[in-house]
Amino acid sequence: MNYKKLLFLLGLAIIFSTAANAQTYKYIGAVKCKMCHNKPEKGEQYNKWAAGPHAKSMEALKGDEKTNPTCLKCHSTAGSVDSGLLAGLKADEGVSCESCHGPGSAYKATAIMKNKQMALSKGMIEPTEETCKACHLGDKPDGHVAAKKAWNYAEFVKVISHDDPTTN
Repeated sequence: MNYKKLLFLLGLAIIFSTAANAQTYKYIGAVKCKMCHNKPEKGEQYNKWAAGPHAKSMEALKGDEKTNPTCLKCHSTAGSVDSGLLAGLKADEGVSCESCHGPGSAYKATAIMKNKQMALSKGMIEPTEETCKACHLGDKPDGHVAAKKAWNYAEFVKVISHDDPTTN
């Protein structure tokens, strides 16, 4: 009988310790990314994003669309995640860094970013074509404006490319 109680208590301890150690990554916003990703020698990723279509994605929305969750899930990083995960990210940033690279709260530190595997273990994502397809080829609400061009990942990714020349 005591053996069963011990196993039960051990099981509870494992469950509670797992829950206590579970990490929820938060969305910190592009301004936090800008601190390191704005320098010419690093590739000026922030400036490329700010001048590109993703930073301006909220401008495509009119009237009630700016608060419509169906629209926001693709036009705003903040509108596509649980509000409890927002730690600095605002809806008006549009499709920001963290839409593609994952919530940055745990990988934003320079020491972590210098180690790609560590950054990946802390929630950073390497975006793929599938990442982009979720919005660009996903379900669109009635009345959504048709794309000006057919979807072509290889062509479009060049427009937003923002590699860091200091990394491999």
